[in-house]
Amino acid sequence: MATGLEQRLTEEDKEREALVKEKRGEEGEGGGGEEEEEEAPSHLPLAPSSSEIFDVSTTVDPSYIISLIRRLLPCNTSVEKQCQQRDDKDSSVQEPDMNYLEQNLRNKMSAAQVLEDLVSDKSLAYSCEEKLDHRAISTENSLASSKGNGMNHEFGREEINGGFDHEQSVAAETKDPWEDCGCTLWDLSASRTQAEFMVNNLILEVLLANIRVSKSSRVTEICLGIIGNLACHEVLSNAIVSKGGLIETVVEQLFLDDSTCLSETFRLLAAGLQGCGSISWAEALLPDQILLRILWIVGNTLNPTLLEKSIEFLLAIIDNQEVATILLQPLMKLGLPDLVVSLLACEISKSGDDSRLERSSILDLVLRLVEALSVVDNYSQVISSNEELFHLVCRVVKLPEKFEAASSCVSAVVIIANLLVDMQHLILELSHDFLFLQGLLDILPLVSDDLQARNALWCILASLLAHIQESNISISALHQFALLLLDKSYLIEEDLEGHPLDKVGEDLENSNALKKSDASAISIRRIASLIEKWMAEKPSVLEKDVAGADENDGKAHKLLNCCQKYGL
Repeated sequence: MATGLEQRLTEEDKEREALVKEKRGEEGEGGGGEEEEEEAPSHLPLAPSSSEIFDVSTTVDPSYIISLIRRLLPCNTSVEKQCQQRDDKDSSVQEPDMNYLEQNLRNKMSAAQVLEDLVSDKSLAYSCEEKLDHRAISTENSLASSKGNGMNHEFGREEINGGFDHEQSVAAETKDPWEDCGCTLWDLSASRTQAEFMVNNLILEVLLANIRVSKSSRVTEICLGIIGNLACHEVLSNAIVSKGGLIETVVEQLFLDDSTCLSETFRLLAAGLQGCGSISWAEALLPDQILLRILWIVGNTLNPTLLEKSIEFLLAIIDNQEVATILLQPLMKLGLPDLVVSLLACEISKSGDDSRLERSSILDLVLRLVEALSVVDNYSQVISSNEELFHLVCRVVKLPEKFEAASSCVSAVVIIANLLVDMQHLILELSHDFLFLQGLLDILPLVSDDLQARNALWCILASLLAHIQESNISISALHQFALLLLDKSYLIEEDLEGHPLDKVGEDLENSNALKKSDASAISIRRIASLIEKWMAEKPSVLEKDVAGADENDGKAHKLLNCCQKYGL
């Protein structure tokens, strides 16, 4: 006996066939004896491709989402009866259709197959049914994947290709249905439309009840992940904050020991601090024991994902001025500056003998945290007075593989420029550090499209070169500086050609623009002066180093011409 959905699909097929016949008849009457160049397809319209299926959120049957929420209900709770009443009231799908959905959910381990049956051509779905029944669909390909919406999460499931053995097949068939439904809702919650529908159908109550009663880390992780996706939708911020006990329950999860649960907790907290209910989240985090627990996790976790999520949480605090006013002072008092130094030292020390960074993404986050703290009013002095931190950031500039850690190098340049404002006594030390100067010049191409970072780099160069007086350095030191500048002359020339300097005095009203222009002009003048001095002393130098003299001479003239064109 055909279900209601199957009857509708059959009627649609008949209508499609009628349209095809009608179209063919019109073409036959209008075309006369002409031969048909193309034959109309046997079914119109074409079934959507798999990518189209996963991109169209409106194709999800509301009753299907309600049935998934119902399957997450913990037993013997008041929420179960409440959700059942809501299901009976809101569901407009006939009972045969609900039976169809439930039967598919039992027979097919992938929720994506149920959605495919609902939105694709019936004949194509049947032709693919046998293949799909023997293949597990990864979460990365599921509908409205949170990864595609900028809301990443780890499911702890590996993608399984076709052809796995019988034991794996049995394992897939016995998979926890709660987890399967939860992961599907986790995916769907990345869509704003589906997320709003879920909240209107008591998903917050269901998830909160599960977190409170479940002893399973996996259940807790999935619940936190779904709420984290919901919190990313600004329109749902008030609903989440106003749900009694939810914020307190989420904060309590910081005292769990499971890294995946903690990762999702920090992701959820970061999203909450960026929404309109950020003050409520911040006040819930204010007690010292909670802040100490956060700092302890950041400083002691060995899990890269957890470390990334926890640092992103700290960045969310600094980025929101109202939240920073509440939480930043106690965090600084409890040891955040020392923690940042420790994190940076740890990440840099992880580079091997070849100085290749193991975790450039984490290093980038740590440097972003340092950069954010270095410009916060009332707290920047604490960061800028830390010489250990300064030398660690300088080590990033000296890394030989710049393009592998491009973002980190750019952040390091901005941080050094900020710190040198209060650390003028360290400029003299840096001015004799050839590796630092070489690293700084190597970063020029990386800051070409970042105006702030480029200006910071030229300001550092101007400060360093101003301390190098030709009359006070030895011939050998002058030779070293000149060869370094000539070796990197092509980088200097490319940068200047891509960013022509405004003439000094052309924009006197804009003091900031004039200051930045002056930094570049000062650097170029100092470079030209050093090269000219080296060329004047070249005969005495060439007695000891004749190799490459002609090549260096050509580079010197070209660099001087460039300096005269753009800086003088």
